[in-house]
Amino acid sequence: MKILLIEDENAAARRLEKLLLEVAPEAEVVGRLDSVEAAIAWFQEHPQPDLILLDIHLADGASFEIFQHVKVKSPVIFTTAYDEYALKAFKVNAVDYLLKPIKVNELTDAIDKFKQVFQAQKAPADYSGLLNTLHQQDAGQHYLRRMLIRFSNSFRLVDMTDAAYFYTKDKITFLVSRSTGKRFPVDYPLDKLENLLDPAVFFRINRQFIIHVQAIREMHPYSKSRVKVDLEPPTDQETVVSAERSSEFKKWLVGNEE
Repeated sequence: MKILLIEDENAAARRLEKLLLEVAPEAEVVGRLDSVEAAIAWFQEHPQPDLILLDIHLADGASFEIFQHVKVKSPVIFTTAYDEYALKAFKVNAVDYLLKPIKVNELTDAIDKFKQVFQAQKAPADYSGLLNTLHQQDAGQHYLRRMLIRFSNSFRLVDMTDAAYFYTKDKITFLVSRSTGKRFPVDYPLDKLENLLDPAVFFRINRQFIIHVQAIREMHPYSKSRVKVDLEPPTDQETVVSAERSSEFKKWLVGNEE
């Protein structure tokens, strides 16, 4: 069973490959790609794999673009932090979709489903429904609405309306809840979150923080025309809008005024 991994987070790709070898020791990972461009080039030069594990958001864009440039005949298991993005199409045309962080039992079930449906019948996958769904959707970006995060020994689904801000500390990204004030580690770096979050309500004020507009408690003038932002829930880190982002930040604030 030849499997192609398309995932732009190295840690997630390594973990997924390790899980695959546990649940399907007969599997051979024939490639590990991190971008739409790399995937398109790979399909143009290689035979179709038996199965693809595909992340939705890659380093250079949405993975759906792959289907628009090459004819993908292989079954796909989508791996995603989303539970609403074109799910009807996923259910009709793909093996399954798995919410991150991926659990062993869910991956096992998805592999079993692939073996029963696609390997047994050698049925080619049909992604026409997926493409039709994508074409029918409006041209606007679909942003992250909920995030599944690990909390102690369990998992928690956090709505982005409850995300006060995201920040990095010691190379770990944290989400802080507006309702509880608690922080939770998340799998995404800020560079990726910046593209996943709705820019109408989230803004990256500096290298360490992405904030929700409703998390702003007060603002104060700072040096060199910059702005210091007091957040709610409070943080012990300095939250100052960087000089290069100050002008854009002020425009963003005006855009969010009711």
